[in-house]
Amino acid sequence: MVETRRRQIEDVASSLFRDQGYAGTSVRDIARGLAIQGASLYAHVASKEDVLWAIVRRAADRFERAADEAERATSGRPADERLEALVRGHVGVLTDDVGQASVFVREWRSLSSERRARIGERRDAYENRWRRLIAEGSQAGAFVPADPPLAAAYLLTALNGIATWYRPGGPLSARAIAAEFVNLSHRALAQERHP
Repeated sequence: MVETRRRQIEDVASSLFRDQGYAGTSVRDIARGLAIQGASLYAHVASKEDVLWAIVRRAADRFERAADEAERATSGRPADERLEALVRGHVGVLTDDVGQASVFVREWRSLSSERRARIGERRDAYENRWRRLIAEGSQAGAFVPADPPLAAAYLLTALNGIATWYRPGGPLSARAIAAEFVNLSHRALAQERHP
């Protein structure tokens, strides 16, 4: 029951943080979203930042698991296939729980300095996966010669933008969005082939 309530708190907070921002959301707003008194919320969480921390950590875990799965599934495959799996995994996390993903993408900087640094390290490690793959693909001739940090930032910025506009039940399914972003990523990095 306690775990269920904490998850409900995180879900309501994710929605509010996405719509109003972390700074624009009060503990009372979260409690009102749960139809409980503000003081009752503190029986489950120590602070609003603890709620944000739980949301951001859970999202970071999901992005890392999706990347691990993509890398396992495409181990030994060409760089373009491995990139496709990373893109599909990233889009899957973004579209599966857009509220949580949006909070992770936009609000993690609202964490206290120690927590922000810890998430920053995880984000850097995640981005380094993309950088290494882009560098490897460029060296192998699968991708155009590109600056790996810039190319990774370009792709991840475009992908993370999904969290700002995606709506479940919208005109494009998560699968269609993933397919289009795979296509766009390939076009951005693919080495031109001459017959």
